[in-house]
Amino acid sequence: MTPVHCRTDLPVLLLYNVDPSWPPQDIQDCHAEAHLLKDALVEVGHPVQEVCVQSAELETHLDGVNPNEHLILNWCEELPGIPRSASLVAKALDRMGFTYTGASAEALVFSQDKRLVKARLRAQGIPTPRWRILTTASSDGWDCFPAIVKPAFEHCSFGVTRDAVVLSSVELAERIFYVLETFQQPVLVEEFLDGREFHVTVLGNGKLNMLPPAEMDFSAFKNIKDRLCTFESKFDPQSMPYNLIELRLPASLSQDEQCQIEEIALNAYRAVDCRDYARLDLRLRDGIFYVLDINPNADISPDTSLAAAAEWFGLSYGRLASLLINLAAERHPKFR
Repeated sequence: MTPVHCRTDLPVLLLYNVDPSWPPQDIQDCHAEAHLLKDALVEVGHPVQEVCVQSAELETHLDGVNPNEHLILNWCEELPGIPRSASLVAKALDRMGFTYTGASAEALVFSQDKRLVKARLRAQGIPTPRWRILTTASSDGWDCFPAIVKPAFEHCSFGVTRDAVVLSSVELAERIFYVLETFQQPVLVEEFLDGREFHVTVLGNGKLNMLPPAEMDFSAFKNIKDRLCTFESKFDPQSMPYNLIELRLPASLSQDEQCQIEEIALNAYRAVDCRDYARLDLRLRDGIFYVLDINPNADISPDTSLAAAAEWFGLSYGRLASLLINLAAERHPKFR
């Protein structure tokens, strides 16, 4: 699983972002998670410096740092004040000559646009639910229900609530209008597959490895509108879905299902040019695994399915982060 000659002495800059406009508790939580990640890396041997990005001028935060002497663990989700700017972080790091973990700027730009991702999956024969992109309030004759309605350029289930699942043309029209008005971007309408959902972590470049799939168990919910991962279920500890959706790890899969989900996940990872690591969301229906979403630079916080799968496999939190650093080091002029 780990690269040959995996080193734990590589110097790391832990890059993460905090927006001064966030609520104080969110800022505190972000700092605390960064400290946990730093401590985990230090525990396995890495010298680590934290770099907290608090403005859109990323270059000022790295002024005077020699890119030939450091590797960046890129945990910077966006530049403060600039939504959906993960690709701008990568572009700035490229300009400054830094080697960093995770996807390239080009891959991040591509993966941000769900219509491009869905089109490429379809072109390469990778199963994905039936879908359509809409830019006006018209449903364009969509007649496949249940369906799910999402903003086309968001990730982390932002904009996805239980009301995103629609059961009729009337509900569909109302939700399309809501997304257009609220998010000011195209709408992705997708067939809602009411089946088992899996989160799959893929690691590597060239030779890829899949960690044990994790199943999101929705059996506590009888209403179809609740059987999905919403923004609330991921980030609101006080919410019912956060507490009632159970993580099953490893997922109970037959040998044939294990082989099929691995083949589809690895093909989808390659299709979107992921690098070092990614998490993919899939659903199983009628014996076929469908790719719902691909998340390059997925969250590696300790409470995520990614970290849990790594732990189950035998990679501690620090070893997981060290693995990502070593994968990036293969691209570094000095450390490769």
